[in-house]
Amino acid sequence: MKPAFERWNALKKQAREGGGAERVAKLRADGKMTARERLEAFFDPGSFSEIDAFVTHRVDKFGLSERRIPGDGVVTGWGEVDGRPVCAFAQDATVFGGALGEAHAMKIVKVMETARKAGVPIVGLNDSGGARIQEGVMSLGGYGEVFFRNVALSGVVPQLSLILGPCAGGAVYSPAITDFVIMARPTAHMFITGPDVIRAVTGEEVTFDQLGGADTHGSISGVSHFTADSDGAAIALARRLLSYLPLNNLEEPPLGPPQPPPDSAATELERTVPEDSNAPYDVRAVLDRVLAVGSFLEVHAAWAPNVVVGLARLDGRPVGVVANNPGALAGTLDIPASTKAARFVRCCDAFNLPLLTFVDVPGFLPGTAQEYGGIIRHGAKLLYAYAEATVPLLTVILRKAYGGAYDVMCSKHLGGDLNLAWPTAEIAVMGADGAVNILFRREIEKAPAAERAEVRARLAGEYRAEFLNPYLAAERGYIDDVIDPATTRARLVDGLRLLATKRVDRPARKHGNIPL
Repeated sequence: MKPAFERWNALKKQAREGGGAERVAKLRADGKMTARERLEAFFDPGSFSEIDAFVTHRVDKFGLSERRIPGDGVVTGWGEVDGRPVCAFAQDATVFGGALGEAHAMKIVKVMETARKAGVPIVGLNDSGGARIQEGVMSLGGYGEVFFRNVALSGVVPQLSLILGPCAGGAVYSPAITDFVIMARPTAHMFITGPDVIRAVTGEEVTFDQLGGADTHGSISGVSHFTADSDGAAIALARRLLSYLPLNNLEEPPLGPPQPPPDSAATELERTVPEDSNAPYDVRAVLDRVLAVGSFLEVHAAWAPNVVVGLARLDGRPVGVVANNPGALAGTLDIPASTKAARFVRCCDAFNLPLLTFVDVPGFLPGTAQEYGGIIRHGAKLLYAYAEATVPLLTVILRKAYGGAYDVMCSKHLGGDLNLAWPTAEIAVMGADGAVNILFRREIEKAPAAERAEVRARLAGEYRAEFLNPYLAAERGYIDDVIDPATTRARLVDGLRLLATKRVDRPARKHGNIPL
C-alpha cells in the first residue's frame, strides 16, 4: 500500500477508535453507546456521511500537544432519517470527556451552517463534561459561536438536542435554545453548577439525579420535553419526532395516510366528558377519539399536567394539539401550564403545524403564589403566542371556558379560524355560583337565613340555564357552530382541509416583544 494511503488508513482508524478501547469499554459499562454507535442508530443504515474526521485541536500547553486525536471529540456529518436529510453531531465522551474546545466547537458550527444552507434539521447528541479548561477563553468563545447559530437557526430548521450524558455549565444553554430536548435516564444530567459547588456555596446537599437528572428536568423544571430510558430509546424518539416536522420553515410537514379512530369512537365522545361540569376527567380520552390512532406524541408529559400538548396526525396531516386537562388542577391555567403551552404554540407556528385547541378551563389559578410569581406576564405569553400565530387555528370548547382563559385559549378574538363548541360548553365570565354571589348578593342576604341556601341554589340554576351555554357567543359569531360531539373529528378534518392554504398578512416589523 502506498504511504499516503497508509497514513490515511491510520488516521481514519484513530478517529474511529476515539479515546481508545479502555475508555470505550468503560463507556459501555455505564450503559452508554459510543458517539458513532449513536449516529449509526439514528440515521438510516448506510446513509451517514462524516465530515471533519481529521480535525484536531491546536493547543500545545498542559501536555495537549501529545494528545491530538482526529475528530477532537465530536463526530459530525449528515445522513437520512426515514429517507429525509438531517445533519447531526455526536460528542465523544471517550475523548477529553467530550469537553468542548475551539476545534470541537468549530466542527459543530460548520455542520450547523450546513444544515442552514441545506434547509434541513440539525440534531445534537450531547455527552460532554463542559468547557475544555485547558483552552480557556477559546473554549468559551466556541460556546458563544454555537449559541449564535442556535439563535440564527431558531424557527428556520428544527433543532433537536439529545442529552445522553453530562451537560454542565455553558453546555446547557445550547440545548435550552433548541426546539426539543430529550434526556436519557439514568446517564443524562443538566445543570449550571454541580452538587459540589452547591454544597460549598450554599451548604445544600443534593445528588446529581436530584439536581439535574432526566426526571427532575422532565417533571419539575420543564427544561426537558421528553424522557427516555436509554440511549437507544432516546434516539428512536428523536426519529419519531422528526416524522412530524418539516425540513425547514418554508416547507409543509410530511403527509401520511389517514388512520381514523374506530367508528365507535365518535359516539363515545359525548360520554368521555362528565355531565357534572365540576367532575374531573382526563382530556386524553377525548384526543384518543379524535386523532389518528397511536399518533399522539405528548410533549412535556410529566410537567404542568393541567394542560396537555403534543404532536399528532389528523387526516394524515401533522398537527399540534393544546388541551386543558380537568384531571389536574381542574384544568386551570397556572404559570407552568401557560409557559408550556405558549412555547409549544410558537414552535408549531414556526414550522407550519396547524393547531387544534380543546378547551375546558375554569380560569387562571388564583393565589398569592401565582400572583407573586408573575401569572400576569406568564399568562400573557400564551395570549401572545396564539395572537401572533399564522397557521390554521381550530378550537373546540368541550365544557368550561371562563373569564380571561376563554380569550386566551385560541378564541375567535385572538385569530381562531374555526371555533366550535359542544352543547355542553359554558362560556361566561365565571361559574354560576360565583356570579350569583356577586349579582344577587343583596337578594340572598334579604332572604331568611334558613332559606338562603335554597335561594342561592335557585338563582344559580336560573343563571346556569340562561348564561352558561354556547349560544350567546354563537349569536355574535364568536362561535362558528355548536356541534354534536360525534361530528368533532369530521368537522376538524373539513376545516383543516379548507385552511391548508391559509395566508395571513401582518404589518412589517423586526420582531415582537413577547412577555417574559
